[in-house]
Amino acid sequence: MTEGVDSGTGPPAPGEDHLGEGIAEPEAAAGFPGEPDGFQRLWTPHRMVYIGGQDKPKDSSADECPFCTAPSKSDAEGLIVARGETVYAVLNLYPYNPGHLLICPYRHVADYTELSEAETVELAHFTQKAMRVIRAVSNPHGFNLGMNQGPVAGAGIAAHLHQHIVPRWGGDANFLPIVAETKALPQVHSEVQAALSKEWNR
Repeated sequence: MTEGVDSGTGPPAPGEDHLGEGIAEPEAAAGFPGEPDGFQRLWTPHRMVYIGGQDKPKDSSADECPFCTAPSKSDAEGLIVARGETVYAVLNLYPYNPGHLLICPYRHVADYTELSEAETVELAHFTQKAMRVIRAVSNPHGFNLGMNQGPVAGAGIAAHLHQHIVPRWGGDANFLPIVAETKALPQVHSEVQAALSKEWNR
């Protein structure tokens, strides 16, 4: 125990050692119970411009929602990869990785529980198809799939539900984002949109 620091727990019982005593660094994990941090983090500081509000669309109503207005544009302009009956697939404008797709219902609904049965089924089918398409185009080693429900859960546009499909490769978080706070995206959106659309409709 460091001298002069009162842990508030009182002296140890006879024969009992101080937790962590003898460890060179007081905060070191060695010698303490627990498991190593198993998270593989995808560091994307380029998204901070978006999170900070620059060019970030409002989502308070369907009139201002980018997921409501995107389907009215051409596929190339709206970065739309595929259109279904109730949902569509669109590139994320601020991707975590190249090929990062969003599956969105056309209907302006915020919560997963608000989807109709038809929307739920087609969203699942589009997610599966998107994974097959991305695998065929760029052969990722894995995927992150998920929905952020509500601002507190990280939803950037909380008012309109969207499912993320993020392709992952071994080493996709390398020294560039860690040291230089830069994320290398080797393809522009138009190239990714064209490649995925072509494979989707093949």
